[in-house]
Amino acid sequence: WFHWTGITPALGKNTQECLYEACKAAKNNNVRISCDLNFRKKMWTEKEAQSVMNPLMEYVDVCIANEEDAEKSLGLKPKNTSVIGAELNEEGYSELAKELKVKYNFETVAITLRESFSASRNGWSALMLDDKQCNPSYRSKKYDIEIVDRVGGGDSFASGLIYGLLSKVNTKEALEFAVAASCLKQTIPGDFNLASIDEIEKLAKGDASGRVER
Repeated sequence: WFHWTGITPALGKNTQECLYEACKAAKNNNVRISCDLNFRKKMWTEKEAQSVMNPLMEYVDVCIANEEDAEKSLGLKPKNTSVIGAELNEEGYSELAKELKVKYNFETVAITLRESFSASRNGWSALMLDDKQCNPSYRSKKYDIEIVDRVGGGDSFASGLIYGLLSKVNTKEALEFAVAASCLKQTIPGDFNLASIDEIEKLAKGDASGRVER
């Protein structure tokens, strides 16, 4: 498995060239490739990002995104989605996942969904579309998180999804594991997810009602 994020090509020409070669090598050797679009406006402009990211998408099997990343990194204009507020239109995100999958022929599209109730309290879930159990798109359980530290939440989701897709037959279970892993990370200070697999599995398989604290 080869995973990269939008931060890597944003570092400059050298890393862009290295990334192209790495993607080509991975594809030629039947290595599965995942990408978290992860747009960073302090590192490059939308125009720069789109000129580099769009050609790279032909190598990607699993795409991880949110509505803002899809717009700024790839130039898509998602309808009925918003990065502000607590109300999410699930149908709008399903359409975005479908648009991404069709345009780039992705095997899997996973979109993280954050509902902001306050600076320290968020709703957290994700939606996934693939050609297996998540077709039509499937939305995970939603968690009500008392946030300690959001840093590392996206990486925890990506790593949890990779682990889930490698270890689980049912792709819905893979998504639930990824969301639970990311959820727990946001209750832990620092950059790293210190939750164990058992803790993540317990949350993923349990009752998601109520607030998540650790």
